[in-house]
Amino acid sequence: MDTRRSEQAGDAAGIRARGGSLAPGRVVGDGRYRLLAQFGVDERAAAHLWRARDGQLKRDVALTLLVGDPADPEAARQARRTLERAAHASKFGHGGVARVLDVLSLGSGVTSSEGLLGVVVAEWTKGSDLVDLVAQRPVAPAAAARMVQALAEAVDHAHQNGLVLGLDHPQRLRLTPGGALKLAFPGPLPEATLRDDVKALGAVLYLLLTGRWALPGGPPAIPAAPLTPQGHVVPPRSLVPAVPPELSSLAVRTIEDGGSGGIRTSSAILRVLGQVADQEERTQLINAVGKDEAAAETDGTIWTTKKPVKDVARRRKLAFGVTVLVVATVVILAWGGLMLINLFQGDGKPTGPAINVAAPPSSAPAKPGNQAPPPANQPPAAPKIGDPVAPKSASLYNPQGSGDNPGRAKNTIDGDPGTVWKTDQYQQQLPTLKPGVGIAVQFDNPVNLAQVKISADSPGTKVEIRSADSKNPQLDDTKVVGSGDLNGPDTTITLQQPTQSQYFIVWITQLGDNGGNGFVSQIGELSFLPAA
Repeated sequence: MDTRRSEQAGDAAGIRARGGSLAPGRVVGDGRYRLLAQFGVDERAAAHLWRARDGQLKRDVALTLLVGDPADPEAARQARRTLERAAHASKFGHGGVARVLDVLSLGSGVTSSEGLLGVVVAEWTKGSDLVDLVAQRPVAPAAAARMVQALAEAVDHAHQNGLVLGLDHPQRLRLTPGGALKLAFPGPLPEATLRDDVKALGAVLYLLLTGRWALPGGPPAIPAAPLTPQGHVVPPRSLVPAVPPELSSLAVRTIEDGGSGGIRTSSAILRVLGQVADQEERTQLINAVGKDEAAAETDGTIWTTKKPVKDVARRRKLAFGVTVLVVATVVILAWGGLMLINLFQGDGKPTGPAINVAAPPSSAPAKPGNQAPPPANQPPAAPKIGDPVAPKSASLYNPQGSGDNPGRAKNTIDGDPGTVWKTDQYQQQLPTLKPGVGIAVQFDNPVNLAQVKISADSPGTKVEIRSADSKNPQLDDTKVVGSGDLNGPDTTITLQQPTQSQYFIVWITQLGDNGGNGFVSQIGELSFLPAA
């Protein structure tokens, strides 16, 4: 055992020595790629992970540099197998994996004088280093579940196509600005299996929850997960009591090979993560209702067995009905007053209020004294509003991220303000992690939209109304047609001018403050009012 460890230590030292000539500014790959910064070393594969500049296409790329002695047949064989697997992955497309752009081998883009056996070139992934993220503190359990959920979807899709991704090293992963984990440095080990990908998902979840790595061959910067006297991985909940039992069990059952309760497929992981996410949402809702009940008792209100959410919806509807009644009364009184004015100031014939119905222009001159000239700099009249138009569908619009409860987006158009959609809880305000998040709606036919009414208990939230030409557009292809702040239970946003489209987006640019517990926003109901 001691001899083997000495050999492994010697091999690792040899890897570092051979890669010692790799430094920022050096150019590799037939003089095309200039090294910028190193992001890690996967010593199991003698792979050095670098950010580099493509001198031909003038863009940053991610390089997995396979370092070794070209005269060593075993090292050459191992590198060749890794390059073959990376070449197969170049045909795979998924948001959770950086796209492989090129694969260079000895005699084909790589020379023996460079001290390299091969290079995997991938698109550069913007964001932050996973090791730096967990070095600060463990990730909140709900956020960790969502991060791994996005990565598990990529693994599941790859395995359905017979591909091994090779994400069992934390320095190969990066956190995108949208809060999703992504395999940034592709290049699976020669002997990696589908099972290794699944175990890696459990190890990544364990790392996010505890800040420790539970598989062999991790980077020195991350402490190894502790083991029980029987040699099993200590559950995350034993290290961080705030971790839910379901997540703690999922991580251990995915990593461990023995036993009948192990998890062996990415689809099984996705099912458990989905259940945990739903449970977390229910827990947050219960906590929010409990705070509302405590506040009500403090104010001296009467306790009731009815659901607070429904009471809020009923009060909103009652307030809306009273408002409509008051407005109708004012209109009737105004109409009666105008009739009396016409009766006493005109020719004795009550005519009612005059309504300008936009008649076509006439060439006949107006009679003097018949009507007063319009005042100068008069603002344009507000558009007349028609009855609300129900959208055909509502879906989550999250072009640079994942999560944010996509399954609940339909709650915003179900006619019940008590059923809500809400964003994830963020520890940083938008646009630190991503520019925003929102709800995209589609109508059966184009509508000439004039106003959007938003029922939401999310003070501090800022939104934009954007028009689009398709169901899933790029953000830059949408147009801002209105904006406002959600500072009350109901907010009506009048568009700058009526806008006709079949697709609109309610885009959140600033989240509400969750009382010092991060930032989150929610929407109970959306109503879309066209111009009459």
